[in-house]
Amino acid sequence: MTARSDDERFMALALALGRRGLGRTWPNPAVGAVVVRDDGTGLVIVGRGWTQPGGRPHAETEALARAGDAARGSTLYVTLEPCSHHGRTPPCADAIIKAGVARLVSAIADPNPQVAGAGHWRLAENGVMVEVGVGAEEARRDNAGHIRRITDGRPHTILKLAVSADGKAGLAGRRPVQITGSAVRNRVHLMRATSDAVLTGIGTVLSDDPLLTCRLPGMADRSPVRVVVDGRLRLPIESKLVATAPDVPLWVVTSEAAPQDREQALRARGAAVLRVGSTDGELELQGVLRALAERGITRLMIEAGPIVSAAFVSADLVDEAVVFRSPKVIGSDGIDALEGLPLDALTASRRLVMTGIAMAGADTISRFARPAD
Repeated sequence: MTARSDDERFMALALALGRRGLGRTWPNPAVGAVVVRDDGTGLVIVGRGWTQPGGRPHAETEALARAGDAARGSTLYVTLEPCSHHGRTPPCADAIIKAGVARLVSAIADPNPQVAGAGHWRLAENGVMVEVGVGAEEARRDNAGHIRRITDGRPHTILKLAVSADGKAGLAGRRPVQITGSAVRNRVHLMRATSDAVLTGIGTVLSDDPLLTCRLPGMADRSPVRVVVDGRLRLPIESKLVATAPDVPLWVVTSEAAPQDREQALRARGAAVLRVGSTDGELELQGVLRALAERGITRLMIEAGPIVSAAFVSADLVDEAVVFRSPKVIGSDGIDALEGLPLDALTASRRLVMTGIAMAGADTISRFARPAD
């Protein structure tokens, strides 16, 4: 029997391994696993694994394959309950039993109705000692996208805002301006890399013509799906987003009434077009999120202008927020970060609590999150 401190140490490693898959494993969760055995002189790690791009192979089978025969009699640490149902691959629970693992330490149960405790039960019924709860709080954070998609039918949303010292996001006339420094830009690219998709509005596209890719060195393949909320399909065919659609997925969410010829033109250039319901000409955000979840998106970064950002805040559809605040002052004629709302509608909301604050160069990073139920 290992000490609690050993369990926490090995689970921390499993959680770190699982985070390697964030943004790459959807629709499956990003799980980490570590196989540990006592070789007579102490505890030794004999296998490590994490969910591979596209969601398979799963973390458990990766770790067990690396451990080989050394897995017999071992302890397996895993950040989410092993699956117990037959999907595209056999159940991980069966692989664990076959490998001869003696003990499973699992951070949390999987809310997926196809699992929901059945993996833990199958292992226990086959003689594997099962312990649940080590690292649970961190595991819930890391698996928030999977949990939100299963329980609420939508992705876990992460709003990014860059604001001036006086709470502005742009110049008068909705002209864009560089607010934060290079250290923040690197953080934003990393946020994109760990998200399944990044969403913006058509206003931002028409104003800024963004790429919304991850451009950190060596991480171009970590670019998320780009999603544009565009009720009338005004997205220019010559935009950077459309030009790069064959290389980095581009999904355009529009209304049922949007022109068919515009949809055909976008599809011909490699974009996908999703139609959802609208009210008074505005797309229903819940419908947008449901459509993304149905296509497998679990973690959605919102990197949009003041109108779309405010709409998500007003609809209580922000699960996390990262506010990058610059020491620069734009002035009273600048554009507010949240259209029609004060910034403290987000930063002082009872729906979100501050979870941390840090510096990135001269800029301040404040993080907020929805409290756990």
